[in-house]
Amino acid sequence: MTPSGIPAERLSVVIDTDPGVDDAWAILYLAAQPHVEIVAVGAIHGNVPTAQATENALRILDVAGLTDVPVAAGHPTPLQQPLMTAETVHGVDGLGGQAGTPSSRRPVAESAAEQLVRLARERPGELTVLSLAPLTNIALALRMEPKLPELLRGIVYMGGAFKVPGNTSAWADANTWHDPEAGEEVVRAGFNLTMVSMDVTKLAWVEGDWLDDIAAMDTPAARYASQILDTYVEIYSQLDGRRGCVMHDPLAAALMVDPTLATYEERQVLVELVGHCRGATLVDARVGFPPEMSGITDGRRPVRIAVTADAATAMERVRKALVSRP
Repeated sequence: MTPSGIPAERLSVVIDTDPGVDDAWAILYLAAQPHVEIVAVGAIHGNVPTAQATENALRILDVAGLTDVPVAAGHPTPLQQPLMTAETVHGVDGLGGQAGTPSSRRPVAESAAEQLVRLARERPGELTVLSLAPLTNIALALRMEPKLPELLRGIVYMGGAFKVPGNTSAWADANTWHDPEAGEEVVRAGFNLTMVSMDVTKLAWVEGDWLDDIAAMDTPAARYASQILDTYVEIYSQLDGRRGCVMHDPLAAALMVDPTLATYEERQVLVELVGHCRGATLVDARVGFPPEMSGITDGRRPVRIAVTADAATAMERVRKALVSRP
């Protein structure tokens, strides 16, 4: 164990992301974890179009000093529906209008899906995917390599809304809503899949002294994290009536690093693809029904769903990571 109590087992991670303010905070947090190897990053549409997400990923890795980590651009659109993005929440460039100077690096030639398939084949059973975005890249990788669920150690997906309202529709979280078809392909594919849904990420509220402490620190990660935050905090402050914001993606990253910060249930999950509830993540929550009477009848592998989380401890670890000097 490390001094902070985090398991010290080496964790090799491919991040799939649509940066995004809270995506950036999650990446900066992971970059500070000595036992986490960020193997590669795949960028995808969601908070911003794929091209902007790719540029942002390169910038964030530069800030973190991870200039040797490759970034691959993903698909430009969802599998079936039109592209929709979320600059109203994350700013015109996805990073609060403060993304900064473009990186001198360029994305690799292969697509994000191709990169993931290649790495999974090269390192079978070693890699965990942290998905902080719509699941388009992972669905496309699965189409290229049907054995991907066996080749990956697992996927941690920041997505879903089970017992709470969605944040993009009344029923759907943003990541699933931006590409429901991809979400359904992934949740039914048989991955060792953990979902960190809005049911628990809503607990990762940070405000006041927490934000001010990071803003006061003169580390590259703290300076950049604070620089990009204003639009994001303004949106959440208007919704909640107090200065602060929810750190969805950093919580998912923290639970990937230390799964003991949460408790879990295993449920079959499906993604609704039609009607008013399109993009909703559904489980058969009836109690006492035998498996053969499940409303999900295709025998898909259950998903591990975080149902509680020690968000306070997780956010304290994020704060320490950003204010610590490399």
